[in-house]
Amino acid sequence: MCENCNVGSDRCVKVVVLLSGGIDSSTLLAAAVSEYGAHNVTALSLFYGQKHEREILSARTIAEHYCVQHIEKDITDVFSFSNSALLGKSTEEVPDGSYADDSTHEADGMSKTYVPYRNGLFLSYAAAIAYSIGADEVYYGAHADDAAGNAYPDCSTDFYEAQNKAIFEGTGRKVSMVAPLIDMFKKDVVEWGLELGVPYAKTWSCYKGEGKACGTCGTCVDRRIAFIANGTRDPLEYANQLPATMGVRKTLVELGFTDEDISTLVHE
Repeated sequence: MCENCNVGSDRCVKVVVLLSGGIDSSTLLAAAVSEYGAHNVTALSLFYGQKHEREILSARTIAEHYCVQHIEKDITDVFSFSNSALLGKSTEEVPDGSYADDSTHEADGMSKTYVPYRNGLFLSYAAAIAYSIGADEVYYGAHADDAAGNAYPDCSTDFYEAQNKAIFEGTGRKVSMVAPLIDMFKKDVVEWGLELGVPYAKTWSCYKGEGKACGTCGTCVDRRIAFIANGTRDPLEYANQLPATMGVRKTLVELGFTDEDISTLVHE
């Protein structure tokens, strides 16, 4: 039996956690298990044709680590009309750089790796499952960095409030959305996860779908800087150093790093 199976309280609340296998959702799963116990938590992972299908393997590993029921579904066909750079069938490449760099987003601020209404679909799917298995809440891992500059509009507080109302009313007021990270930045998420003991070495974030995390795409950059901001090393190995883009430099400067510090962290 896993050492985590008896962790948590006996409070009678059941939750469905959208689990991608990355930093944010794994932290949420840990928090839910800590609060309600593994027997009251169900993890839901959705494959949607993403290049980084490696994250599904991480989701399985994390779910197993916390001894929770794990549901996996394939909804690839829904995005058959999209050419988002995040999808395996796309003709576009996943761009390098921070989300603060122009290279990573369109003119309207939306990320080139935005998948049309993905989170809305995920949450509707999760709400239907939650209702069917008698769960009360759906945990959703959007955080403040995702919504900044309209990068991922389905991660904003406006979206969260509207979607939560729709789910609550649409399930006869039986299921609610919960977004504990919505006002947090990535560094805050990592800080909380470190306190919870999340096995971050088992998680996956890279969008490029290669054997080793690239270290240069937007999600790799955000993740690495979040660990740096917490004064600790990211346990994942990366193929490259941080890219020396204006966005990366700006973020590191805002965190208080000097030019000398930055020169040791980025690749010129």
